[in-house]
Amino acid sequence: MEPSQEFKIVTLGEGRVGKTSLTLKAARGQFHEDERSTVNANFLQKDITFQGNQIRLHLWDTAGQERFRALAPNYYRGAKGAIVVYDITDKSSFDRVVSWVKELSMQADKDICIVIAGNKCDREKERQISKAEAMEYARKVGVLHFDTSAKTGMGVEEIFSELGRLVYEVQMKKNPGTGERGYKSRKGKKIIIKKEEEVQKKKDCC
Repeated sequence: MEPSQEFKIVTLGEGRVGKTSLTLKAARGQFHEDERSTVNANFLQKDITFQGNQIRLHLWDTAGQERFRALAPNYYRGAKGAIVVYDITDKSSFDRVVSWVKELSMQADKDICIVIAGNKCDREKERQISKAEAMEYARKVGVLHFDTSAKTGMGVEEIFSELGRLVYEVQMKKNPGTGERGYKSRKGKKIIIKKEEEVQKKKDCC
């Protein structure tokens, strides 16, 4: 089934927080204990279904190391969604979430949807950031927070599905139309979604 809509999604965060592992788990169901740090960016795809629509997420997994930080804007330009990842066993990675969220709000598209992932929850005993603290920050900046583990799969499907849903709804609101709603597919063909009341009128009159 061909996707009716495609969106660019980026993962951001410090090095070694598990961004690559999360995207690999989401896209291919794989986890590698010895995953190497990303240099520049990796590209993967994940399809989700929402309200009967097949949606394709283009996942841009960006490098988190400081020496690659200046390149980040090149990757999230045009992104409709972003996952900011931190490692629950490394408080410094959570502290940097603030700067990533601020950078997205200043340089990314104005309508970008952001979610936060507290990753490596399979190592709960080593947690350095309380769930309450993380949830409070997410509430303060108006984004959703998910506990995830690329190793066990905990929360992975949920965070990508929820972000895909948020992005889809935001983008559809931008194209309400005046009787029908349309958008461009990846082949450039306009797809029309009839309003329910119009469909009902046709049923009533025929």
